[in-house]
Amino acid sequence: VQLQASGGGLVQAGGALRLGCAASGGTLRTYGAAWFRQAPGKEREFVSAISRVRVPYYADFVKGRFFISKDNAKNTVYLQMNNLKPEDTAVYYCAASDNGGYSHSADWYNYWGQGTQVTVSS
Repeated sequence: VQLQASGGGLVQAGGALRLGCAASGGTLRTYGAAWFRQAPGKEREFVSAISRVRVPYYADFVKGRFFISKDNAKNTVYLQMNNLKPEDTAVYYCAASDNGGYSHSADWYNYWGQGTQVTVSS
């Protein structure tokens, strides 16, 4: 499975962006998927995940602001990010696992996209 992340950009604090993660070479219908992020000088951290049956999971710091969804017809996972803060600035990576559940651990995912930059100005 190949993953292509898109949708990053520069936005002011309080703004919104929607990231997309399009899969090819396989179907996300049976996969668990997730978003991680990595800010400069920091470790990669879990942001959100969605299971095979579309149950969402969120890190505490994005609950109520970010929303993950999966469109099986388009073979794409989305991350709607609202009320963005400067501390959300990072490279965002999508990931998928042929285990249909989810994990906070990056090691659990065996497919990764290339990352998309999100920059939030104050």
